Amino acid sequence: MARMQAAIADIGHNPVDVVEQVLAMNELPFERCGDDDLAAEYSGRWCSYQLWFAYRPDIEGLHFSCAFDVRVPREMRERVFPLLALINERLWIGHFDLWLDEGQPTFRHAMMFRGGLPPSDDQIQDLIRTAITECERFYPAFQHVIWAGKTAAEAIEAALFETAGQA
Repeated sequence: MARMQAAIADIGHNPVDVVEQVLAMNELPFERCGDDDLAAEYSGRWCSYQLWFAYRPDIEGLHFSCAFDVRVPREMRERVFPLLALINERLWIGHFDLWLDEGQPTFRHAMMFRGGLPPSDDQIQDLIRTAITECERFYPAFQHVIWAGKTAAEAIEAALFETAGQA
């Protein structure tokens, strides 16, 4: 068993290589920024999303972020923080935060790959799918707070309102 683990560690798989394969298979535009970084774009229903993957070999961790193509004005940021808290209570995987320098709402998640084993294609696809699904689901809530002046609670209620039946 120890020899097998040593052999796997010697392979030195970089998770960003797997990310690149998945993005290419799904015909998503991307740019490899370095050995351990990759940037991509996804056109969603509400806006474009900037996907960013960064691998840190020293901790064997892959950081992923999916940023909205939206800026939160400085004067509205204090209103967005309660919304982030309400959204994050509803998530099982990842979390939303606000990158203060850019004012961008961003979904973030990190995955650890101890022992040098790379992620599977399915894991990367699931990560991207989860991020896009959550971004699309909560994008309207951000708009309600930023542009419609709603409270965080009102914005969540409006964004998650589901109709029943058919018209």
